[in-house]
Amino acid sequence: MSDTWAAVLFLGTLILALAVVHKPFGDYMARVVESKRHLRVERAVYKVGGIDADADQTWTRYLRSVLAFSLVSVLFLYAFLRLQNHFGHPYGVPQMDGSQAWNTATSFVTNTNWQSYSGENALGYVVQMAGLAVQNFASAAVGIAVAIALVRGFARHRTSSLGNFWVDLTRICVRILLPISIVFAIVFVGAGMIQNFHAYHSVATIAGAHQTLPGGPYASQEAIKELGTNGGGTFNANSAHPFENPTAWTNWLEIFLFLCISFSLPRTFGRIVGDKRQGYAIVAVMALLAILSSVLVVAAQEAHHGTVPTAVGAATEGTEQRFGVPDSAVFASGTTLTSTGAVDSFHDSYTSLGGTVLLVDMMLGEVAPGGTGSGLYGILILAVLSVFIAGLMVGRTPEYLGKKISGREVKFASLYLLTTPMLVLVGAAIAMGLPGERAAMLNGGAHGFSEVLYAFTSAGNNNGSAFAGISVNTTWWNTALGIVMLLGRFLPIIFVLGLAGSLARQRPVPASEGTLPTHRLLFVGLLTGVTLIVVALTYFPALALGPLAEGLH
Repeated sequence: MSDTWAAVLFLGTLILALAVVHKPFGDYMARVVESKRHLRVERAVYKVGGIDADADQTWTRYLRSVLAFSLVSVLFLYAFLRLQNHFGHPYGVPQMDGSQAWNTATSFVTNTNWQSYSGENALGYVVQMAGLAVQNFASAAVGIAVAIALVRGFARHRTSSLGNFWVDLTRICVRILLPISIVFAIVFVGAGMIQNFHAYHSVATIAGAHQTLPGGPYASQEAIKELGTNGGGTFNANSAHPFENPTAWTNWLEIFLFLCISFSLPRTFGRIVGDKRQGYAIVAVMALLAILSSVLVVAAQEAHHGTVPTAVGAATEGTEQRFGVPDSAVFASGTTLTSTGAVDSFHDSYTSLGGTVLLVDMMLGEVAPGGTGSGLYGILILAVLSVFIAGLMVGRTPEYLGKKISGREVKFASLYLLTTPMLVLVGAAIAMGLPGERAAMLNGGAHGFSEVLYAFTSAGNNNGSAFAGISVNTTWWNTALGIVMLLGRFLPIIFVLGLAGSLARQRPVPASEGTLPTHRLLFVGLLTGVTLIVVALTYFPALALGPLAEGLH
């Protein structure tokens, strides 16, 4: 009973904190992206980059800027990883091989942060700071910028411009991500996370053996790791490692950090489109799905199935004892509902039904609340689909925020929604069909298939967490998952910006008697139902072969 009340208190205070920051933080982000004033440091960036900060871009030009920036980032990070052996220990470590460098570069540029390596052994301090941490800022800012471009598509009329990507990218980094990360890095240092440039040193253990302990500037990276829904840990144990997550209250704070931007962006959306009620409707759907997920995961992990779980009162395998089952389950739910992928417990050890919920969290498209930016544009795509379905029901052209949803808009939305399931299901099918790749599975049967399905779901949805149980550091797995991460990030962005451009060119349509109000409970229920049904129809056969079959066995 004490664990139950602890879970209620943990989740309740988290919900309260997110509710408190929703309005002021959302309003602040709206002012940042809509401001006409450039800070001095921003003007310096524009000057160095040859950027005309006052020039707006069409959706195609905005897209080219996103893709060009991301391509350069992949090439830069790939080269950095291949050359890291020249920096000297502990600032550099042996060269990373080609396939793993490709996987890691695409992983961090796409905000996935999938890791087929052990951080403390495979990467030196220079690459961690100047390579991975920089991409933690950049990839998060790209996601927010694309979301803001889509919101402008709804807010603007009879124009071909969506803003300036370079201005959005710079402002989001300088005015949002960087200052918050600095503040929480200081908090984390005070909590006991390490922040130094010390060399690795050997210590004697209680048992008389010797263990090598790394140093490193990791508190600063932990802040943006969570705030930007990145999730890539500097240590192999990720947020279960005491150097990355030393106490129960830092565990709570990490969850708050990877939820706060995504839960506040609907307020930003409401401010920019001029109707705050629209933002409340979107965040209500996000909150409903997130609370449902957290409750189900906690319940599944607290269920007493089997001799050992019954004896200890919960499914504790793979759970860090400092945090316990409820706190770990909430962390797992939050990290899969967003694109964070950080872990403080071993998802492969979760109950079959608990693991099913984590898989479904990602299969939802991570829209409750989703990654920084990607969660907002993902749920807005589902909102477009919802009003289209509602329009079909009453036999009239659907409208959303004063814009008609015609065949062109539905095509962009449909392509967006079909891309990730195609990548996930085709990738998992190929892996299961190749004998060599099946040999990399450490488990057989339904659980082994669940591990493969989880890997491709995580990569395709740019999450980055893993069930594990697969030897993924092979040329095939590194290459295949890298391709899925890249396509899972940028194909949807193409369709999002295409939709934004199509919407921005329209004339406003006045509301009529037949217009579906999209700020009321009816629409909240419709959008929630569409989100769940689309996932159920798409992924249910795969789930039935994996975690559901294991759970019913």
